[in-house]
Amino acid sequence: MTRDARAFWLRAPGEGEIRSVTLPAPGPDEVLVRTRYSGVSRGTETLVFTGRVPVDQYATMRAPFQEGDFPAPVKYGYLSVGVVEEGPEALRGRTVFCLYPHQTAYVVPAQAVVVVPERVPAARAVLAGTVETAVNALWDAPPLVGDRVTVVGGGMVGCCVAALLARFPGVRTELVDADPARAAVAAALGVDFALPADAAGGRDLVVHASASGDGLQRSLELLRPEGTVLELSWYGDRPVTLRLGGAFHSGRLRIHSSQVGTVSPRRADRSYHDRLALALDLLADPAFDALLTGRSRFAELPDVLDRLGTGRLPALCHLITYDGE
Repeated sequence: MTRDARAFWLRAPGEGEIRSVTLPAPGPDEVLVRTRYSGVSRGTETLVFTGRVPVDQYATMRAPFQEGDFPAPVKYGYLSVGVVEEGPEALRGRTVFCLYPHQTAYVVPAQAVVVVPERVPAARAVLAGTVETAVNALWDAPPLVGDRVTVVGGGMVGCCVAALLARFPGVRTELVDADPARAAVAAALGVDFALPADAAGGRDLVVHASASGDGLQRSLELLRPEGTVLELSWYGDRPVTLRLGGAFHSGRLRIHSSQVGTVSPRRADRSYHDRLALALDLLADPAFDALLTGRSRFAELPDVLDRLGTGRLPALCHLITYDGE
């Protein structure tokens, strides 16, 4: 069994490369996974690629199997799907998801992988990490039956939240984005769509995921009195300016942050593994295929991240394929 692998590394901000690596033999409680697909988490990974992680967030932003340190050199990523080639008998030959960087094969503890349900295609399963973020968000601010909910920002995270909200009984969801092309994605997910200027007001809950100050400001403007903005955006080192006069105080509006690094306190009875397994189960819905908007070979990843980082390659989740796919 060959133990040679290749990994994507950020050599310096804005400069990626493919490096060779030799894998260790897996121990008795470890697995060797041969990668089939990985996904580029466009918002977070482009911030990492361009070297825009704030110094005081270096520890918080570490991925589970990251190597190196910010800003670079660093091996980063966390949306990987592959097949177990070596390990415990119950896992051998199974398709699994792991929060691992972009690498052709890797050895990790067996408890670090979660089996992909048979009804979930392997390519779609790369979205599990982002759906997990959406699950945690809706644990942090669960809507009530009949709520009017808006998601501002039609990127990966925003669309995953919208997809889950579409399944809540009696909840009418509107996806808001400055790009009119997101209307087709909204339709595929089963939610309404509006441009920011045309968005409906009087909302009980607004989930903000545009990673822009303008988007957060518009989110506040859409709330009913005593409504809540759930903030999911990661701004990196960019400052955000808000206008908090007007209805912010008189309407008793709230901004509630959510972050996937911890399980929501509202669901303290659930583990990280429980949350990830739930995300994979939810991905049985084919509507999520609308979020896979392009694919490239692993060898092209340095160029792909460069184009994503500069905005030359528009994408929601860009799928990376490996040998034989």
